[in-house]
Amino acid sequence: MKQFNKLVYPYMVWAFIMIVLPMIMIVLYAFTVKGNDVLTFQFTISNFTRFFSDTIFPSVLWRSLKMAFFTTLICIAIGYPTAYFMARMKPKSQGLTVLLITLPMWINMLVRTYAWKGILARTGWPSEVRVYIGMVYNFLPFMILQIYNALNKIDPALIIAANDLGANSRQTFRRVILPLSLSGVVSGITLVFLPAVSSFFIPKLLGGGRYVLIGNLIEDYFISTGDWNFGSAISMIMAIIILISMYVTRKLDKEPKEASD
Repeated sequence: MKQFNKLVYPYMVWAFIMIVLPMIMIVLYAFTVKGNDVLTFQFTISNFTRFFSDTIFPSVLWRSLKMAFFTTLICIAIGYPTAYFMARMKPKSQGLTVLLITLPMWINMLVRTYAWKGILARTGWPSEVRVYIGMVYNFLPFMILQIYNALNKIDPALIIAANDLGANSRQTFRRVILPLSLSGVVSGITLVFLPAVSSFFIPKLLGGGRYVLIGNLIEDYFISTGDWNFGSAISMIMAIIILISMYVTRKLDKEPKEASD
């Protein structure tokens, strides 16, 4: 046990330095006045009241939530049929399709987004459409793989039993396959919605700076304007939204399991 603790300590120190300490700094900046030094902190909630008192910032937050919501819906609409057909293929074909889907992910997301910037530059499409394309392209594999894994775990005996009891293919899908695969859908929602709502470089590159999301605001206030206090307040608001989203998705993930039990 003591040896195990010795092995754990370096990871605890790393987690504190890389995760806990930055979070403490963000909270500290969010609740203090700009220009404080180490010894004279002045606590305030003005950074949060500033966010909600101006109509611009809540509208950007709403735009980010709407973008992430519809990106997730599009990924489900494309990802579920794709994963379903993959799960029905022969094992060798399944391995090949999984490779084809994961192959683009071997390339850095920033590089892939730059490639789409060059492709979409000649189309003349609106900035919003370009950002949607970039979002769906980058996050769709996460949705497909999660649903595919859930479908692959379904016991074929359940489908055979449903057919023996007189259920047709549509009834079998609706009453057996879909409920048992919802855990994959929920996991996919988590892996798509959360990064989409906080993404900043996809709208920055593909939107040409004309389609600002909440991630772009945070980046601007930390890097361009140097107002770390307000940027930290926006980051905290986003962190709360992400925690709420994770809680909701976990509840949705538990309900199908409880129903099946």
